[in-house]
Amino acid sequence: MALLENMRIFVRVVELGSLSAAGRNLRMSPAMVSHRIQQLETHLGVRLLNRTTRQLQATETGMDFYQSCLEVLEAVERAQSSIAAGSGVPSGSVRVTAPLGFGRRILSPLVPDFCAAHPLVEVRLRLSDHLLDLLREAVDVAVRMAALKDSSFVVRKIADVRRVLVAAPSYLSERGQPSIPADLSGHNCLLLRFPGTQQYQWSVLDGGEPVKLPVSGRFDADDGDVLTGWALDGRGIAMKPLWEVAEHLASGGLVPVLPDFPPEPVTLAVLYPHRALVPAKVRAFADHMVPKIKAALTAISPDTIL
Repeated sequence: MALLENMRIFVRVVELGSLSAAGRNLRMSPAMVSHRIQQLETHLGVRLLNRTTRQLQATETGMDFYQSCLEVLEAVERAQSSIAAGSGVPSGSVRVTAPLGFGRRILSPLVPDFCAAHPLVEVRLRLSDHLLDLLREAVDVAVRMAALKDSSFVVRKIADVRRVLVAAPSYLSERGQPSIPADLSGHNCLLLRFPGTQQYQWSVLDGGEPVKLPVSGRFDADDGDVLTGWALDGRGIAMKPLWEVAEHLASGGLVPVLPDFPPEPVTLAVLYPHRALVPAKVRAFADHMVPKIKAALTAISPDTIL
């Protein structure tokens, strides 16, 4: 089993390109990752990685071994999935990614109940508003709130989620209430933006038809909760899922902007890679979470989903 685990660690190092990145992904220290790679090289009697102060690269032998590792690990996973499916008892670690705010408030409270129902499954939750590459990051399941087009994944739809444009009364008192979508060009829009983003557009519905609007603002962040905080402080207009700001709308801390031109809804879904045999732990997680998440959103407000 130590050899198999060292092979898994080696695969992550090659795919992520550094010991520190692999360590973060595997929740191990870079020193431990380096030690496990050295164990593997000693066992095989070959050098698998060339290390310099600036980069790490697999040797030619290392790349051949990497391909063999992928085949071995896939075979092991198929065998484990087959046994689990036959026994009806899911087991092992399931690596899950979800948006930050959604993960904190909706998904994470549901995890203990899932683990209680499936005591042989461990959940590794990774929260980020960035859309992680499921295959590169070795993620088993993703909960996504976005326009979903990638057919390379199994998509278990939960619901279409309403979104709203919101601002604090103090901001609108100072800057005025937009009356048509084009008015947003004169406002400070709070943007969820990631490295590499070249421009930003919001899409709203005008008579049921989507209209794309270029928007800009002085503040952007890669964390949706930061945008909510700025909106509450009167810094600008934000586009948010309704469930995320329902309490602030009810309290008056935020008010709707352009209610006759709502943003296009986004699809909330559970995704996992297509496989010949879906691991029992992945199927169990999806089966458990789809109805639970929908119920949690409805409990916030029946209007949050379509």
